[in-house]
Amino acid sequence: MSISLQSKLPNVGTTIFSTMSQLALQHGAINLSQGFPDFDCPPELVDLVADAMRSGFNQYAPSPGLPLLRQKISQKTEQLYGHLANPDTEVTVTSGATEALFAAIAAVVQPGDEVMVLEPCYDSYVPAIELSGGVPVFVPLRFPDFSVDWQQVEDNLTEKTRLLIINSPHNPSGAVWGQTDLDELTRLTQKYPFLILSDEVYEHIVFDNQPHHSVLTVPALAERAFVVSSFGKTYHTTGWKVGYCIAPESLTTEFRKVHQYLTFSTATPLQHAIAAYLNNQEHYLTLPAFYQQKRDLFASLLQPSKFKLLPCAGTYFQLARYSQISDLTDVEFSQWLTKEAGVAVIPISVFYSQNVDHGVIRFCFAKKEETLRAAAERLCKL
Repeated sequence: MSISLQSKLPNVGTTIFSTMSQLALQHGAINLSQGFPDFDCPPELVDLVADAMRSGFNQYAPSPGLPLLRQKISQKTEQLYGHLANPDTEVTVTSGATEALFAAIAAVVQPGDEVMVLEPCYDSYVPAIELSGGVPVFVPLRFPDFSVDWQQVEDNLTEKTRLLIINSPHNPSGAVWGQTDLDELTRLTQKYPFLILSDEVYEHIVFDNQPHHSVLTVPALAERAFVVSSFGKTYHTTGWKVGYCIAPESLTTEFRKVHQYLTFSTATPLQHAIAAYLNNQEHYLTLPAFYQQKRDLFASLLQPSKFKLLPCAGTYFQLARYSQISDLTDVEFSQWLTKEAGVAVIPISVFYSQNVDHGVIRFCFAKKEETLRAAAERLCKL
């Protein structure tokens, strides 16, 4: 007798990131699609992990995270944003930022609740909403600068709106919020009782001497927000999957109920290593300059090409129009570029619920200089 199975995520298949990376592998293409560095993390971090393992820190960590690491996160957050989070009741270490995003959504979204999503958006938001029984409400960012249309946000707020998901610096566009955005968001919180989920994983990759405007800098926002960060992005260790969430105690209590059944705890030696390495403030304070050099190099290398680059204020992603090269859809062009030009990229339409196609692709420039030069050489021949 056959068993019928109804998918909880019928619209989810293999991600575009896996598809393009596999295509790059098949065709020997330079992979500028998936968002991870092709260079090593600081060697001191590797030594610290090895030291922790040899010292016997190989069993379960406390579910909320090592107390020392939570304390260091709290201190760092206060120094950067003026927000003192209680490490015992308001900081939770997670197995990557994606786990934190899922746990936050699952903790507060009830069946029928509306969750506002500003798109294009990171691909984990909507499945988490749907698995929780929530209803995603999509509000497009303005093209081509990907700024927030605050009037449109307000027009879509209803009595059913439980959560607003925001992301700055923004993946995939590289747009960065200013103080005006925080002011507008604060204004809306004074009128409507929604919660906030702020994805701030690229907090240390903001360019041109601009600050990162964290939700944590505004007490009225921090008191109703989950703020998610990633050590993977900061320390070039995406494969370690270590992130964290800061939220007020009432929200953290519910967050940890979900977290303990998602992963229970995160790898213990990695937490010990990161706790020790957080003493090195220079690394994350110099990260903007480190990645700005790569952004500027890549832009200069592509200047002779037929690609038109969009502004990049943060993250390690560069968007580009390709209309002078092809009239293919962005998905078709990305596949063609991987097969024929030998450079793998990501089409932006996949970040929209309705696959809106602006004729724009995304490059990841978190790569070695020789990787960027080799890719640019191929791209400039088009």
